Amino acid sequence: MGDFLLGLIGIAFSLTLIKYREKVGGMMGEANWMRKVGGIYNFIIIVATFLFFFSIAKITGTTNIFLSPLSFILPSVGGPNTGGY
Repeated sequence: MGDFLLGLIGIAFSLTLIKYREKVGGMMGEANWMRKVGGIYNFIIIVATFLFFFSIAKITGTTNIFLSPLSFILPSVGGPNTGGY
């Protein structure tokens, strides 16, 4: 039940981020590295999209599948290659 509620809150927050990205971007300001991904507003959209899909994975219980591509970069993060060296 906790994962379901957390997922719903994440979905609502991601939709709110997309709707109010101009206000959120104005509060955060723009760093130089954000220009490489399209600016602050595009960065907020990328974060909101990741949060949306992570929330869906949290609701369905498939976060291990969602995070498995990270196991190629960070071996200690979930996925098929966990278990130490």
